[in-house]
Amino acid sequence: MSILSLAVQRRWLGWLGLTTLFAVICVGLAQWQWQRRLETVAEIRVVAANWETSAVSLGEALPDRDALDPDLEWKPVALEGEYLVDEQLLARARPLNGRPGFEVLTPLLLDDGSVFVVNRGWLPVGSEQDSPDVVPEPPAGRVEVLARLKPGEPELRGRGAPEGQIATIHLPDVAERVDAGDVITGAYGLLDSESPAPDSRPIAATRPVPDEGPHLSYTFQWYVFALMGFIGYGWALRKERQRIVSEQTGVPIPVRVKKRASDSDEEDALLDAR
Repeated sequence: MSILSLAVQRRWLGWLGLTTLFAVICVGLAQWQWQRRLETVAEIRVVAANWETSAVSLGEALPDRDALDPDLEWKPVALEGEYLVDEQLLARARPLNGRPGFEVLTPLLLDDGSVFVVNRGWLPVGSEQDSPDVVPEPPAGRVEVLARLKPGEPELRGRGAPEGQIATIHLPDVAERVDAGDVITGAYGLLDSESPAPDSRPIAATRPVPDEGPHLSYTFQWYVFALMGFIGYGWALRKERQRIVSEQTGVPIPVRVKKRASDSDEEDALLDAR
């Protein structure tokens, strides 16, 4: 019996279908990992392109105040206005170096009457309550702010938070909580510096580490798994043919026996080891 005649039997066609389905799934996962890598590389390039650039006005970086150009994420913008301390919010569940904490969101009332949300930094969870022990006060009165643009986060339905806190930086939700002015929902800002500088402030955001992650290696691994599926199918088909031929001819399947080393070879190996 030939390999081909065995392969077209219903049972082996079924195994070929399962092997093909497994390979398709593996290729799909490989493509997904590759896409994740492309997204990560694009993010790294955006950080590198914008982090060290000179600050621009908010109107120049965010002409459409309801949407941020992805290529301008991390772009520094110069702002002037007055912090609305009474409208301040805490974004909860924000870990930093393995520690739970919060990010302090303080609306900044701009000269044109609009409000820009500034993320002033990170604070740890309090020692005895689910909120920071102390929230440093921002500068009072008029302040000059340098912040880096970030897009808002998606809404998390069903995720609640105590009064004065939010589960996600969903800017339309923040806008509903701020009474003064028209809140800009296209982006918020990660605080870089402010003048006058306060005596203390939350921990500032740092530049993201340019790490592509394991996506490239995972991509190759999934392709290898797909190939191994067909190799395993071919090996099983060959073993089945050998078994059938052996039953038909009465000739046993050849067994490869590992050659035993002679006594002289073992003695030579012992002498070499010494």
